[in-house]
Amino acid sequence: MPENEKEIPVEVESADPEPESGEAEPVEAAATEDPETLKTRLEEAERLAGERWEQCLRLQAEIDNLRKRSERDIANAHRFGLEKFASELLPVKDSLEMGLLATAETQHVDPEKLKEGMELTLRMLTSAMEKHGIKEINPLGEKFNPDYHEAMSMQERDDVDPNTVVQVVQKGYTLNDRLLRPAMVIVAKAPADAEQK
Repeated sequence: MPENEKEIPVEVESADPEPESGEAEPVEAAATEDPETLKTRLEEAERLAGERWEQCLRLQAEIDNLRKRSERDIANAHRFGLEKFASELLPVKDSLEMGLLATAETQHVDPEKLKEGMELTLRMLTSAMEKHGIKEINPLGEKFNPDYHEAMSMQERDDVDPNTVVQVVQKGYTLNDRLLRPAMVIVAKAPADAEQK
């Protein structure tokens, strides 16, 4: 062994450690008990195991019931999720039917009354849509936004800035800030002679 290396003492644990004072080994304690005490302890352990098993079965049944109830609630939400919106639309349908019935019963239709009825029906529909988070996108005069607008064509215009919406062909709609349908628009572009300059 070289001189610069020293032996490091290694402690070896014995395979059979002696129990500390005051601690009794369970095997020895069990061996010293009489059979009647052991039988009593076994019956108590079996009773506790039975109680825990019953508790486990009850919890499993509760979890199964909760899962089934959740699945049923989700299925009902899918089936009847539009119930409130549909009930808001029923008066709109009734109004349209009454308007059509009124025009069919009389030979002379007053255009002013027909227009007034249609405006009222449109207000009812707009109100029902707004109550349920459906908002209109009517970007006339606004800058073109590809997230909410779809350009149908471009028009050369010198009276407005380029990329401004100059005509709305079809309005768009959002549902709780999520796009349902983009607005179909015509967008302004600079005249050709201005682009050359």
